[in-house]
Amino acid sequence: MALADWSPKTELGQKVLKKETGGLDSILSSGQVILEPEIVDFLMPELKTDVVYIGGSPGKGGGIRRTATRRTARMHKSGRRYKLSAMVVIGNENGIVGLGKASSREHRTAIEKATTQAKLSVIRVRRGCGNWECVCNGTHSIPFRTSAKTGSVTVTISPAPKGVGLVANKPVRNILMLAGIKDAWVATEGQTQTRTNLMLAVFAALKSLNKTKGDI
Repeated sequence: MALADWSPKTELGQKVLKKETGGLDSILSSGQVILEPEIVDFLMPELKTDVVYIGGSPGKGGGIRRTATRRTARMHKSGRRYKLSAMVVIGNENGIVGLGKASSREHRTAIEKATTQAKLSVIRVRRGCGNWECVCNGTHSIPFRTSAKTGSVTVTISPAPKGVGLVANKPVRNILMLAGIKDAWVATEGQTQTRTNLMLAVFAALKSLNKTKGDI
């Protein structure tokens, strides 16, 4: 649905449409819950989207050929019923990032649903310069080390000095880039081939940066 045809159903959506809010940053800072994806589209039309390749099929030589959706099957009396799962990351590369996961019977529908869920789960990422080797007081990294665990996967993100870059694999690097983090060291443990748990752990680690009170 185009924004021109958007009819807000929540009080927050009505305020956003009337431009009575201070922007997405102020909404997230105040702890208000976003229940309409059009709110994010209206306030930040420049958001970028990246599809995480969570699926895979056996390739030649025993490798895995990654796919954008993951297919699962359930047995019914009428036979197997398949379902496709997709995961999408959105961000503005300036401190706002969201992660969504959804499933459907069709490839395109699964990605669209995951994009909607990512918009409803956007968070502010606390950035800074917490590495002792760098005293620039900028926002190119994170203020302190953070970690989170999902399933068997544990992710630890450490601040790095300017110029190091993002020392991580491609899917983790993409979500950090969309969050606006330019320099960081990432260490992982567990079955990291399960990209769903890997990305959820990274998102939880970024979310935990906001638990510390005050400014650093």
